[in-house]
Amino acid sequence: MRREGLSAFAVTNRKNVRYLTGFTGSAGACLISAGSAVFITDFRYRSQAAKQVPPDFRRAEHASPIQGIAKELRRTRAKALGFEETHVTHGVYRQLRRLIKGVRLKPVSGLVEGLRLCKDPGEVRKLKTGARVNAEALGEIAASIRPGRAESDVALDLETAMRRRGASGASFDTIVASGPRSALPHGIASSRKLKKGDLITIDFGAVMSGYHADTTRVFSLGGPSPRGEKIYNIVLEAQMTALEAVRPGVSCGDVDKAARDVISGYGYGEAFGHGTGHGVGLDIHEAPRLGPGVKEELRSGMVVTVEPGIYLPRWGGVRIEDMVLVTERGKEVLTRSITKELVVL
Repeated sequence: MRREGLSAFAVTNRKNVRYLTGFTGSAGACLISAGSAVFITDFRYRSQAAKQVPPDFRRAEHASPIQGIAKELRRTRAKALGFEETHVTHGVYRQLRRLIKGVRLKPVSGLVEGLRLCKDPGEVRKLKTGARVNAEALGEIAASIRPGRAESDVALDLETAMRRRGASGASFDTIVASGPRSALPHGIASSRKLKKGDLITIDFGAVMSGYHADTTRVFSLGGPSPRGEKIYNIVLEAQMTALEAVRPGVSCGDVDKAARDVISGYGYGEAFGHGTGHGVGLDIHEAPRLGPGVKEELRSGMVVTVEPGIYLPRWGGVRIEDMVLVTERGKEVLTRSITKELVVL
């Protein structure tokens, strides 16, 4: 905050509020200054806040978070208030301007997200639990993947299996993309019926205690075609090569390059159009980003995905994804219990 020239900072992003306070409700904000930390909510969450918010924060009730920020700000004598520019809408900004007189409003980004980059042991445990639930749920429903079933049926089975193991929900809309639809990197489960000979990409995750797991595996209904087997093996080689590159001090761009060089070497560079991975945590997509030219270096405590893919329109595609914890001496693959052999059903 000092570097940004801020005397106070308003945190309104729910994930950032949760990170700082542990509060899981839907209406809350924080006002941070050099002399105080205030958690703001309303009457509905009085009991919940008393249980979840630590004594480091003074708890205050107001009609709305924005009104609370304005009223509590008067106690601080702040001259510059930072707000989360990627979260505050233009309408909220105008409301702040109207309520706060004589205080400069400054848009900032990444202050709390910078703290979230490296996970502490408690956060790592939650992500490991999510990875385990992913593995168990996928193992449970694999036998139900058969010709004639809709992609959406498989997705529902998977989400139910995760819920039975304690997940509060799915990390994102479950991707079950079969046959030609597997060429869609984000091919959310549809009504398409599975057919013998299909390659099926399943990208899914469980939310455990607010933390998002993320895994992708590929199945083949019946033996794969020679082309399907070739594409799968190329992606697997790229993914394993990128995993080997993960360690502290290596740039995110170099991990991406490790995967991209393999795929390009086989002549499929143009068929790999997204980054190799991303951070996971309270959000399914967090920093850091493993992409071309990204200079940010991996650090111990970061948890990232490694997920290269090849996508060929009208034919299909393959993506293989693991969650990886960067450790002081290297890495730990959190989803290692799920086989990466092409499973034939």
